[in-house]
Amino acid sequence: MLDIHSAATSKDNNVHGLERASSLAGGALMVSKGLRHGGLVGLLQVAVGGLALARGFTGHCATKAWWQRHRQEYHRLRSDIERSASELQALQASAEAATRGVTVTGKDPLTGS
Repeated sequence: MLDIHSAATSKDNNVHGLERASSLAGGALMVSKGLRHGGLVGLLQVAVGGLALARGFTGHCATKAWWQRHRQEYHRLRSDIERSASELQALQASAEAATRGVTVTGKDPLTGS
């Protein structure tokens, strides 16, 4: 008998509730549609449906686990970019304030020409 609760520890399960049920239902639908269609397209549908069924039965998705592991790095990079953007805006405002009222005459004050 297949026991979907002992297939993986709860720490390994990253697909729960409605998402898990949707994987099972969608996978079954894709497999049946692929078997009816036949040919290469049908074979691809059966394969994708099988992957969705496996995701639903085991409660684990390797792709989702990868994204969850890398989400923290993504958020760190995003905050670094946002901080750099605000520093760039501050530098731009400082440069504009420093050059306000200054005109360029084309004369070099060091050489006198």
